[in-house]
Amino acid sequence: MPATAYVLLGPTASGKSTLAMTLAGKYPVEIVSIDSGQVYRGMDIGTAKPTAAERARVPHHLIDLVDPDQAYSAGRWREDCIRAVSSIIDHNRIPLIVGGTMMYYRALVSGLASLPAADQQIRSTLNERAGRLGWPALHAELAEVDPEAAQRISPNDSQRIQRALEVWQITGSALSTLQGGSSVNLPFELKSFSLVPERAVLHRRIAERFDAMLGAGLIDELHALRKKYDLHADLPSMRAVGYRQTWDFLEGNLDRAALREKAIAATRQLAKRQATWLRSFKDVAPAETLESALEMGSRSCK
Repeated sequence: MPATAYVLLGPTASGKSTLAMTLAGKYPVEIVSIDSGQVYRGMDIGTAKPTAAERARVPHHLIDLVDPDQAYSAGRWREDCIRAVSSIIDHNRIPLIVGGTMMYYRALVSGLASLPAADQQIRSTLNERAGRLGWPALHAELAEVDPEAAQRISPNDSQRIQRALEVWQITGSALSTLQGGSSVNLPFELKSFSLVPERAVLHRRIAERFDAMLGAGLIDELHALRKKYDLHADLPSMRAVGYRQTWDFLEGNLDRAALREKAIAATRQLAKRQATWLRSFKDVAPAETLESALEMGSRSCK
């Protein structure tokens, strides 16, 4: 039988990392991040990256892989994840993949279809139309041809709306269909679990966590990153929730109260989209059953 890797998914601020660290104190676990923000060096506060002390106590993988002015894709994450998990298994440890980037998870379990290259003419046309009509109007068009993608994409997420409509125009197929890929055999078995708190609890945690990020120096962190790297607002790293609103604050477009309000609202919307993704996945068990699964898995490591 192939070895097993365990996955803990959930919306942002649901408590995944806390649970993972608790379980790692009981079982021979190493954590593999499934977080599209934590791959960027220097983006520590706004991505709730594990502290140096936590990383010294429990090995973490797929964190601090690239600078924030560089690109990083779901396909690259899939390759890095398979390599990291295989290494953990080879060292007779238990891999626990933890995070909330659902596109990465789907890439892991289903593979990635070959998507068309960018078409600058189509992108220029879409940008021109968005300038006249607004991206929410183009989002409504996307909902007609690819409702699954539209449900996951914010009406103001210009980058993803543009790409989804571009793929539709080039291929005549929905991006969500193509991203599903085909079933791909992994060199290990996956057992997946989800942690989804009650909505009011999650909203309270989101607000408390963003206040803590502000108190920890999120604004100063982004200010320092802007001085160190050649960043702009359309980079994938700078489109991350929290950083996008902090960018607007540093540009003078928001005051501190508006920064807080917009970041919390955007994080709630992100959590809602993550929950939508989770409902679409098959064979994902409640997080309450994860410990018993790890208990059984740890027996094979002895």
